[in-house]
Amino acid sequence: MKFGQLFAVAGCTALLGACSGSSLLPGQDGPLSRLDVEDMGIAVAADSQREYSFTDKKASFWYGMTHTDNWDDWHSGWNIAKRRLLSDYTVGVDGDTLSRREAEVTVYPYKINRVYAKARENFYMFDRVELLYVELSDVKGDSVWIELSPRLISAGKQGATGIEFAPKESAGGVITLQPFKDVACRWNGTRLMAPADAGGFIISYTEDGSAAQVAALFRRDHEKMLSERIDRMNALVEKSNPLSSDNDTLDRAMAWIVLTTDELITCQQGNGIYAGLPWFNEYWGRDMFISMPGAVFCTGQWETARSIFSDFAKFQDRNPESETLGRIPNRANLEGIIYNTADGTPRFVTDVYEYMQYTGDTTYLASIYPAIELSINSVIERGTDTDGFLVHADADTWMDAKRQGKYPCSPRGNRAVDIQALWYGQLRSGAEMARIMGHDDEGRRWDLAADSLLAKFNRMFVNTADTLVYDHLNADGTPDRQYRPNMLYALDMVADTAVVMKETRDAWRRLVYPWGVASLDQNDPQFHPYHENWHHYHKDDAYHNGTVWLWNNGMAMQRMIEAGQQDIAWQLFENMNRQALYEGAVGSLSENADAWPRKGTQWARRSGTFLQAWSNAEQIRVWYQGFLGIRPALLDGSITLAPRIPSALNTLRYSELIGNGRLLGAFERTADCRIYEYRLSGIAARLKFDIEDFATFDLAVAEGSTVRVKVTDTELTASVTDRDGKTTSKIAIAPDPAKAARQQAMDRYFDGTHFAVPSMKENLPSLSRYFDPPLDYSSIE
Repeated sequence: MKFGQLFAVAGCTALLGACSGSSLLPGQDGPLSRLDVEDMGIAVAADSQREYSFTDKKASFWYGMTHTDNWDDWHSGWNIAKRRLLSDYTVGVDGDTLSRREAEVTVYPYKINRVYAKARENFYMFDRVELLYVELSDVKGDSVWIELSPRLISAGKQGATGIEFAPKESAGGVITLQPFKDVACRWNGTRLMAPADAGGFIISYTEDGSAAQVAALFRRDHEKMLSERIDRMNALVEKSNPLSSDNDTLDRAMAWIVLTTDELITCQQGNGIYAGLPWFNEYWGRDMFISMPGAVFCTGQWETARSIFSDFAKFQDRNPESETLGRIPNRANLEGIIYNTADGTPRFVTDVYEYMQYTGDTTYLASIYPAIELSINSVIERGTDTDGFLVHADADTWMDAKRQGKYPCSPRGNRAVDIQALWYGQLRSGAEMARIMGHDDEGRRWDLAADSLLAKFNRMFVNTADTLVYDHLNADGTPDRQYRPNMLYALDMVADTAVVMKETRDAWRRLVYPWGVASLDQNDPQFHPYHENWHHYHKDDAYHNGTVWLWNNGMAMQRMIEAGQQDIAWQLFENMNRQALYEGAVGSLSENADAWPRKGTQWARRSGTFLQAWSNAEQIRVWYQGFLGIRPALLDGSITLAPRIPSALNTLRYSELIGNGRLLGAFERTADCRIYEYRLSGIAARLKFDIEDFATFDLAVAEGSTVRVKVTDTELTASVTDRDGKTTSKIAIAPDPAKAARQQAMDRYFDGTHFAVPSMKENLPSLSRYFDPPLDYSSIE
């Protein structure tokens, strides 16, 4: 059995000799996590400098490098609502510049701290305030000064309350530079100088002449504003998503990933989630609804979820003459709305249903149901073929790259496998919501459409003879056999277990590298090993033809976990945690990576945006829904618990917000047993258990009660204790021979499964041409 395959991992505590008899969970109000944002600082050495970012949770972000002086990159510095305001700043003491290259740097979720020989600098942003604070303390000198990088701003001039600059990309807006304290200062045309005890400098942005009021308010309330920002962040890592284990990398990485994901939840154009930083600081329907389960549901942000659904539903295409009638936008930004995605709308619908499963909230459905109804009926009436498959254009899937906006780089029209899986989920979720609304006839009609779709899918997409699932059906009906990760999203629809197992194993061996999931098998003639390789090909040709996409890691791991292979999945999960802590942007997962390491290196280079919402969110989701196995279903008053804890972990304590309360959990592995413990706080539910090789069972659990499940090789015992310490029920179950046999067969099948190994061939078609000078974005070649 899987749980018997234990191995030593650095940093893990030793296995205990016997099962603990005491509760693994603290008292009713006891803390679960030892981390808060003050404990989460990551020190960065000068020779391994890293990117970092902050947002104000409204419409602005700061993007910097830990040790680069006066950084002037494409999106560096301060950006508000797609406008670049300021690329960087430089500070100094007396006549000396404080060089970041010589600083000791520590990045926290809410600030960056730089310690120089002559001063200490803390840089802050604040929630929903268009203001930066560069705090300078421990100054060894008589004066401090600051210069703003000039490229994006006009020359400074003395204003009524400070030095004023006109940002070139924001007509009518004003950047105002002032000392933190209201003290006498001097401006020499480029540099603002103040006494050493001035406390640093305020940089504000206003469009209504209110710089003086903004500065006065900040000087008065800055401690309160900082405290509120810290408290909000700590609420996520201490209350919503606390985690304490015998693996410090896990604890710290998950806390960081939760917080950097949350910084992307903004209210720039209504409520939404930035697709990624630095250049996707806008809302993409596809990205947002892929991200919501991990970013919003697993973190218990129910009001945010409702706001995002309502605000984005307002953009639904309701033009009866439109070819995209019923679609939720692919992209909503300040320049316009576009609907070129077939997958954003199904995910919108399934996310609304999942929200209700997490909360039990059916009252919200009435306000959003018209959008759901239109989205489904418009496809049935005009968006399917004669077999009921959803049809779409070549670039209307997530593999949407078009060179010069015209030429699809990875055409997958007109019936992609992942789109059919999403359409099936949209029909099933919609049918359940129709019944909740009392639209029983509509629910039956949508269920019948889903039944037919499922049957046709297994006949036309699933090749049982070759044990594979096609990536898409071409417009002429022929199947496309390119090997991509998209079939992973459709395996729930596949009736043949052998096909499911083989596709899961083959995906790992052919697509899943230690740094993430490639978008195309390396043996395909279209394979491009490096994302950016301009001497050989246009970047967009590689985007979905070999480039690794970290968001696909979540589904690749989920399928392995479902097969009982959590130790295989854990290897990739742990690699992502290490990236967040020690590589690239601090606390973040990137959008992409090369499929192959560059020559002379052992690890693939990251690429794309440095902080991508769906990469982060899928890491969160697969932790809670996959490894911890928490799947709320409050529409029927239940929560399924199917933990698959990797053998690298011996102790765990955690919590997740569900409905109006939360589920607290704990795990302990000893030499001869495993203990799972759960407590419901502020909520009652029927807990449905799926534990290892034992028959499934369920228990009705009252608010405040604790369930303790003890598992050995020969027996599972479960007991429920109420908040007064009284045992209210107890059961014992022997191993299920059929379930154990199935798991043993899967263990044998997956034995030896490994990451894809780069072949490093030099005769690839994609490398056959060399361009000097290299291509650029305008190239058609």
